[in-house]
Amino acid sequence: MKLLEGKNVIITGASRGIGKGIAETFAEHGANVAFTYSSSEGPALQLEEELKAKGVNAKAYKSNAASFTESADLVSKVLEDFGGIDVLINNAGITKDNLLMRMAEEDFDTVIEINLKSVFNMTKAVQRTLLKQRKGSIINMSSVVGVKGNAGQTNYAASKAGMIGFTKSVALELGSRNIRCNAIAPGFIETEMTAKLDEKVVQGWREGIPLKRGGTTEDIANACLFLASDLSAYVTGQVLNVDGGMLT
Repeated sequence: MKLLEGKNVIITGASRGIGKGIAETFAEHGANVAFTYSSSEGPALQLEEELKAKGVNAKAYKSNAASFTESADLVSKVLEDFGGIDVLINNAGITKDNLLMRMAEEDFDTVIEINLKSVFNMTKAVQRTLLKQRKGSIINMSSVVGVKGNAGQTNYAASKAGMIGFTKSVALELGSRNIRCNAIAPGFIETEMTAKLDEKVVQGWREGIPLKRGGTTEDIANACLFLASDLSAYVTGQVLNVDGGMLT
């Protein structure tokens, strides 16, 4: 059963990691996927071909979600290329970790701009289309760090916590038009980035998780699949922790 047959989806920051996993899962469920990348053109174009091989329309766009103008231009291009938008996944994000006493102002501002301002930019850009058709699903990729905080990540935690407040507010504003807005808060997800860490450190994190393992990109993609599909038609304004029980 394909849960997203014929739906048009935008995913920001999908050339690798969690975004790539979401794009692959959505394509397998029949969604046409428009996704963005910032610098990894080779992997992005490769992913585009892989998605098309699944029998759906797919296209990679080089676009900076932190730019209000580029976000608006992206949405216009997607509407022209795909004919509509049903789902937006705000996944673009970065980290620039440091203790507060050592954190540069630029590092704080950059993380807020890319992680949080991008959510405003993209949501604002698709809002008119979703309002006109009186339906749609917006999914914002937050983090358990945005729920509980984390030493050395004041900028990242602030951006992800802000995303949760934004999500709940948009859900209240757009719910009467059948537009849903939810957030996902991933825990420790094992990706290409975590593979570079010391195995002893990674194992220590796993032992602190009730399910005794790190999450996979598929775990996050399946949560997105639920929130993007009609299975969650009565779910909005929620934060879904996909963390193996870290916040229990």
